[in-house]
Amino acid sequence: MALSEPALLAGMELVGEFEDSGYREPPHLVCRPDGQVVRLPTLLYQVVRALSAPPARQRTAAVAEELSRETGRQFTADHVAFLIDKKLAPLGITTYSDGSPPPPTPKSDPFLSFRFRVAVLPERVTWFLSGLFAWLFRPLLVVGALAVFVAGEVWLWSTQDTGAALRTVLSSPAGVLLVVLLAIASCMFHEMGHGAACRYGGARPGAMGCGIYVVWPAFYTDITNSYRLGRAGRIRADLGGVYFNALFVLGLLALYAATGNPLLLVAILSVHLEMFQQLIPTLRFDGYYIVADLTGIPDLFKYIGPILKRVVLRRPHDERLRALKRWPQTVVAVWVVFLVPALVLQLGVVLMNMPRLLEADWRTVNSLVDNAGTSGNQVLGMVAASLQILLLTLPVVGLSLVLTRPVRSLGRVIRRRVSRRAPA
Repeated sequence: MALSEPALLAGMELVGEFEDSGYREPPHLVCRPDGQVVRLPTLLYQVVRALSAPPARQRTAAVAEELSRETGRQFTADHVAFLIDKKLAPLGITTYSDGSPPPPTPKSDPFLSFRFRVAVLPERVTWFLSGLFAWLFRPLLVVGALAVFVAGEVWLWSTQDTGAALRTVLSSPAGVLLVVLLAIASCMFHEMGHGAACRYGGARPGAMGCGIYVVWPAFYTDITNSYRLGRAGRIRADLGGVYFNALFVLGLLALYAATGNPLLLVAILSVHLEMFQQLIPTLRFDGYYIVADLTGIPDLFKYIGPILKRVVLRRPHDERLRALKRWPQTVVAVWVVFLVPALVLQLGVVLMNMPRLLEADWRTVNSLVDNAGTSGNQVLGMVAASLQILLLTLPVVGLSLVLTRPVRSLGRVIRRRVSRRAPA
């Protein structure tokens, strides 16, 4: 093929239409070689599909002829070259119309995204491991497991003294470390649930690893391929982690019933906290992705501005809102209306209580250090104290970082408005 002809970049994959999307005109998906999924309108996807055909002598002319036949509109080679140079090449999907390669395309950096990822298990290992657990998503097994989980919850909260168990374990450095290790094991099993659900639905899970979410260390499973599934398959993949947390709780309950060890009871409480955190739809946890996949709108945060302008300032819908179907737009509007006051309330509570919170944390840190030095095993005492100090400080730092970007954006908006109103 001549250098002057455009082409798809090597490794580009055409996925097809985004099923059950929340857009009036369903977008089509293309997977770049770096794993990034790009949404394209129908016309651009038709160009990409035409370019994926065997090369013609004059590729832009051949693509123009194909577009004219599919759309019933008249396209020329110049039209195709414009779409390639202005739309597709900047997205890292094709070369330019003269055959020159596009510049490196950075991955998108959405608000509150997962950062500093390090893959620990490659895709082939994740595929194998998820296959070992995919059978747990058979409908009868899911119903049975959830019924047993509900029965275990009733027994736990109606008969067991969780407060006494918590006091007993927190007074033992070794107990604290074991609870932390069980919590880490639960998080790893949670991620395995996402991968297994993805494979059960027919999509291939990606690598598993760890990284930083805001400031918290966290595990992840790449289930980008779940976009190939319909709404039910995507939501199953979202809920797979919490479902596996429930299975982990059942295992701990069985051990606790057999041994009566209060450490297991505290570990169960920590898994409950993880499940609750994952279902919160404000940050990019599982609850957020459940709302996103329910509505068929991948990135909800970018609609905060348009919806606030519509709801608060009573301005007409902009193009982003008009592109959405009616009921997904309503769901996202409700999400935004609850999200913004929740974040503002959190900010207000933190600012009002920050002096007392820092003072209490400082007293607790000093107490932990003193107790660690006088405990029977000083090494275990210091490690346990360090973990507890880290858990005390991370929420304050994390919430501050979460709110930094919105505050900066608000400051830029205010500065722009002030500069517009200033006299010339």
